[in-house]
Amino acid sequence: MTRGLTSVRSPFLVLLICGSAALGVATVATREPDLPESRASNRPIQKHKDGFTSSETCQACHPSEYASWHASYHRTMTQVATPDTAVASFKDAIISNVHGRPMRLTERERQLWAEFDDPDSPEPPDRRPRIERPVVMSTGSHHQQIYWYSTGHGRLLGQLPGAYIIAEGRWIPRRMAVLHPPGVSALSETGHWNSTCIACHATHGTPEFDTPFGSQPPATQKVDTAAAEFGIACESCHGPADTHVRQNRNLLTRYRLHLTGHADTTIVQPTRLNPRRSSQVCGQCHGVWEFYDGAGERQANSGGLPYRPGDELSATRFVAQPTVNAESPTMKALLADDSLFIRDAFWSDGKVRVSGREYNGLLESPCFKNAKTDERTLSCFSCHTLHKTSDDPRPLTQWADDQLSAGKDGDVACVQCHPSIRDNVSGHTMHKANSTGSSCYNCHMPYTTYGLLKTIRSHTVSSPSVAESVEHDRPNACNLCHLDRTLEWTNAALEQWYGSPLTPLRENQQRVAASVLWLLTGDAGLRAIVSQAMAWRPAQEASGTEWMAPYLAQLLDDPYDAVRFGAVRTLRGLPGFSGVAYDFVAPAASRRAAQLRTMATWDRVRQASHRQDSALLLKPDGSLDIEAVLALLKQRNNRRMLLRE
Repeated sequence: MTRGLTSVRSPFLVLLICGSAALGVATVATREPDLPESRASNRPIQKHKDGFTSSETCQACHPSEYASWHASYHRTMTQVATPDTAVASFKDAIISNVHGRPMRLTERERQLWAEFDDPDSPEPPDRRPRIERPVVMSTGSHHQQIYWYSTGHGRLLGQLPGAYIIAEGRWIPRRMAVLHPPGVSALSETGHWNSTCIACHATHGTPEFDTPFGSQPPATQKVDTAAAEFGIACESCHGPADTHVRQNRNLLTRYRLHLTGHADTTIVQPTRLNPRRSSQVCGQCHGVWEFYDGAGERQANSGGLPYRPGDELSATRFVAQPTVNAESPTMKALLADDSLFIRDAFWSDGKVRVSGREYNGLLESPCFKNAKTDERTLSCFSCHTLHKTSDDPRPLTQWADDQLSAGKDGDVACVQCHPSIRDNVSGHTMHKANSTGSSCYNCHMPYTTYGLLKTIRSHTVSSPSVAESVEHDRPNACNLCHLDRTLEWTNAALEQWYGSPLTPLRENQQRVAASVLWLLTGDAGLRAIVSQAMAWRPAQEASGTEWMAPYLAQLLDDPYDAVRFGAVRTLRGLPGFSGVAYDFVAPAASRRAAQLRTMATWDRVRQASHRQDSALLLKPDGSLDIEAVLALLKQRNNRRMLLRE
């Protein structure tokens, strides 16, 4: 608002504008809640308390900021489920691809309903009774949408046995929407929104369980869950606004602030905080954290999480950072309770490997932890913005995809602190200046984190390292682009270009393409990352695509559902394979038949390409060296994988 008034010269005009806005704030702030919300008894409700007043009180004075927030996926992270907010159609649909028997969806007088097998029944899965419940809330609207139903027990929510994948326009079994161990039956998610999702998918949520979640069956407890607002709203990032709204109804107070240029201390502007505190505003949700103790959980249960924007995040919650606090008493207690707490979220060197936890990635970045001044400290706001600015020509829908600041989808974010590289890009990258190989992001933020059935860029800014790939099985940027090259090739290039020490390599690492090794011998998370790298256009241009199909075909019968999903999505993007008939949730026999069909198609494709490459295990005649492939498959890392997405 202050920026908008800087060109207003007349005090009368200032008062007129502020007065109009203040009247709007007063009107919005004091209006009664909508009747359906106040009467809702079968789901969590939105309740103004503890100084939280909701985003509607912000709209009158901050219309442009409100508009960009309203267009964001933050707003729609949690919504009351209606025909308007549900991405999937509930109109008389029968969904077979879910856990248990088919789910029946209906819509009656704008209320969504679902009939399905009771996930909380003690009966074996094939004998569970059918239940019909109203679907009352949804989570997500960008990649997936999860639906929650009223259990009939106060405000306790249960989760439908299917998840809707937006890009694919289809339902899948809920457990298949994450990288989850095979052979583990679907678990009940009853109470999980109330106890866990609410922390980050709503604003100032209070679970209100009688006892800590998990200590006794949720249906035996009184559950009175509420939130100041569903979704990630204005007050999640700016703090409670009640004092701000009340004070700024006074026209003289607002005019005085405008004239003096003093900051309004009744509200927090994250971008005015120092880089570490501003990034913690994002880190409250985009981080791996836990309560320090049971007392913290109980306090948050009834009073909400105590962190407020501008606070020190670690003062009230334990932010997991294995490179720093792996030996702390809190971490040891967490590992005693769950020995896989670290392994399911981090690579073995402590760098985060799951998406949605970008703050943990930032913490490990030299540009953040080694910066000497605030001006040189990398922060979330070095690249991202919570509101689309007036000088940004992109439509709101494009901006909302990653909420990158204008121009920060290129190298501007990096070269603003590294001007010498900007002046001689090719001298630093050893690639043509306008090529994807000269993109800062591609080399220093490769796609090595995974979640929501897709990969995203690492938010730990680092340099390509063969040593890290060997020791931690984490792909390096060079071999994620040059998928047809070996680690030995990368070893030599980095030594020649940058003087990097040569890393000792095993025979296979010297002669077999790194991507092939990772796909055949890596764990499920690594296989998911590399199969999706094969769909990345820069990698396809650098490596060719005619050799990829047999390796993707091998993954069509992978024991992990999420790996199969990513493999067929990539396969269908290859020339000649767009019409592959395959369903990743189909029985094993059907999946294996699809493998044979894929190999038959590839046999025709490879004869036309004439590609011969021993690093890709292609024989002189272009056929696949099956014996070499089988030998590597015997070395596969079959450890259990459950990424904490």
